[in-house]
Amino acid sequence: MATATYTVKGMTCGHCVSSVKEEVGEVAGVAEVEVDLATGLLTVTSESPVDAAQISAAVEAAGYEVVNP
Repeated sequence: MATATYTVKGMTCGHCVSSVKEEVGEVAGVAEVEVDLATGLLTVTSESPVDAAQISAAVEAAGYEVVNP
């Protein structure tokens, strides 16, 4: 298993967290997604490393931004 962390900018509520989790969870290979609203920390667990650009695109599809992907 591979784990990567990202910082997401712009989340303000539980719905924001749900949106990010849903979009990132749909990326091929992603097994688990955890989001901490207070810190903006996004933790992605996958079978093998997932391209950071795919994660960033999923976060942007949810309406938010990855800081320093």
